[in-house]
Amino acid sequence: MDPLADEAVLSLLAYKTGIEVINNWEKIPDSLPADFPPALLAYFQFYLHCYGNVPEGTLKFGQEFFSKEGDIYLGLLGFYSLPYCYAFGDGAEVLVRSERIVNQIGQRLSETGTFVLDIFKPEGFTNDRSPFLTCAKVRLIHAFSRYFIQRFAKDWNPDFGKPINQEDLIGTNLAFSFIVLRGMIKLGKAINSEQMKQLLAYWKWIGTLLGVSTEYWPQTAKEAFELDRLIRSRHLRKSQAGIRLISALKDYYQRMIPEPLLSNQIDDIFYFFMGKDVAVALDIPLTRAIPREILNLIFKFSGWKTYGNSKSHQSIQKMMENQQLEQFGTRMKINLPSLDRS
Repeated sequence: MDPLADEAVLSLLAYKTGIEVINNWEKIPDSLPADFPPALLAYFQFYLHCYGNVPEGTLKFGQEFFSKEGDIYLGLLGFYSLPYCYAFGDGAEVLVRSERIVNQIGQRLSETGTFVLDIFKPEGFTNDRSPFLTCAKVRLIHAFSRYFIQRFAKDWNPDFGKPINQEDLIGTNLAFSFIVLRGMIKLGKAINSEQMKQLLAYWKWIGTLLGVSTEYWPQTAKEAFELDRLIRSRHLRKSQAGIRLISALKDYYQRMIPEPLLSNQIDDIFYFFMGKDVAVALDIPLTRAIPREILNLIFKFSGWKTYGNSKSHQSIQKMMENQQLEQFGTRMKINLPSLDRS
């Protein structure tokens, strides 16, 4: 799984005040608290060591790409990447055991959006080092999930494998990168080989920070296609967990998306992106086939309506924060879970 993060979580279970300390940070401090346990010090020292290995050219390319395409990028995460992950039965068994994903799906989706905006922040990881902390927190959240499932989920079937293992991690990283770009291509957007290569390199960097064994990470579109195909062949299957997750997601979209061009055609949009095999695994019916040109216009119209000609990372972030304030009364922040059960 991820020994560095798993050992850090064991330390935090014994040193619970460390969670509050970490959640109050704006970035990882250069001088770590002297009372941190050794495993927790080793965990954050990993990130401090990464400061000297930042791939600046790759990061600049990816951040500029996101500033131009961020609204479509986030839309494809919600309509393609996340539901695509639900079709992989063993991974869905992990996700469905988080009640927040089913019962607080709006907050969970907003946190995902916050994570993506953080890691694509202009000058992120270089002049602004706060995204290192974002990645460190997400990696620890994964480790907390592993711990609680293995320790307390009495219905966990060993046939599901280890929760949030390396195959799960690399598959999710692929869903947030290659699958998004494939969604853009499905919409008719031209993504050339250099863009694909650079975005895959960007997510290799993110994968490193999230504890992914990146020696298996693809460098080209062809390698990414083959890796995705291999994972599909091993894990694509219908499960009650996956069906429950996609049903919760669909219900949320139908309730919350103000644009009827989108909210009235959720099943059709899912089917368009994911295709027959994945749709069957998730019990998604095909009621009407949406022409690519129409769906592309729907996504573009939503962007034009919201941003006009001023789309940028800053405008996308401002729009998301306003939506969070309106819906939840606060801006979403990625935090480690509280262990106070009182």
